[in-house]
Amino acid sequence: MSRSGAWLAAVGALCAGLAVALAAYASHGVEGVAQSRLQTAALFAFGHGVSLALLAPAPASGLRRLALALLLAGMVLFSGSLAAGALLGWPTAAAPFGGTLTIAAWLLLAVDFLRR
Repeated sequence: MSRSGAWLAAVGALCAGLAVALAAYASHGVEGVAQSRLQTAALFAFGHGVSLALLAPAPASGLRRLALALLLAGMVLFSGSLAAGALLGWPTAAAPFGGTLTIAAWLLLAVDFLRR
């Protein structure tokens, strides 16, 4: 496994673990819109974190490495924006950009899978 693959896999696993904690906090620590935003952030962070943990260790082409980096960036921007909005009252303006990055990442992964 490459160093970048190991790093992405480890970060993905950390994100998945943090997502479980975030979901627990959403269930017990907040209500209303904040709860909904935190649950959505947790769902996306968990799913994309697990995806990174599973996909990153495999040998990767330049396209796959780019896709995985975009997946991480998109997840951080999307989930981070929603969580910061719910917990700190910050604007959630980065969420749509993060969502766009995750969509692009999945499309690039699909292309990479078809090229093999």
